This record gives sequence, structure tokens and C-alpha cells, in this order.
Amino acid sequence: MEASSKSYVKPSSVLPTEEFTETEMLLHWNKYAERLGQKGFKIMESILLINDPVLDGTRILYELPNEGSKLEFESQINGLLGHLKGHLHNHDITIEVIVNEKVEAKRSYNNQDRYNRFVEINPNIELLRSTFGLDLKD
Repeated sequence: MEASSKSYVKPSSVLPTEEFTETEMLLHWNKYAERLGQKGFKIMESILLINDPVLDGTRILYELPNEGSKLEFESQINGLLGHLKGHLHNHDITIEVIVNEKVEAKRSYNNQDRYNRFVEINPNIELLRSTFGLDLKD
């Protein structure tokens, strides 16, 4: 009876903290935004694509143009953090939002603009496109 009354203490697991690059972070950031857009969350998708986040260690700095977009972003931040932490295998990631009224939207409007942006993030995409003779559809 005495053995059953002892409380069980679950050992704390060590969460992964692998290193990652800004390019990897941007890739997963954009994948998450695209997935939101496919699910119909167009406002959050556009907020994620307003500007490119900047990596500072495990802290991600993200500038938004106004308080309204900051509030909307912060209401959905947990999903993004979970996605980034899982795919980048680092649970020390944090996101800091900065409101800068002078930020201009850098939104891609067509497939060519999106493709150019992805080539900036990862130049190997151009190699894949040329190797397999792929074209962009409008």
C-alpha cells in the first residue's frame, strides 16, 4: 500500500536544439504561409509574406507595418512557432515582432515574382528548373 501512494515523477525530456540557418528558417516560414493560404487563411498568409524575418541566434525578428497586423500575427503565433520548432528541430526559437510604420509591403504578385524570391532564398532551385526543363505557369 505504501508503494502505491508514492507519486510518480516523470523525467523531463531534453528538447532538441539543433542549429539552423536563416535560409532554412525562411524556407519553413514560407512553406507555413503557403499552407495557410491553401487552407483559406489568406490574411495570415499575407501578413507572413509582408516582410522577410531576420534571424538573430534563435530569435526571429519580424517587422510589421502596423499594430493591427501585429495583433493578428500574435493571435496566430503559436502555430507558426510550433511549425518552426518542429521542422528546424530547435525548441529555443522565439519570435519578436517590431512595428515599423515605414515598412513597405514586399508581396509577390505573380508566379515569376514568387519564383525569383525562392531563387534568392535557395539558388539551387534554378539548377533544378534548368536540369529538368521546367517552366513557370501563370
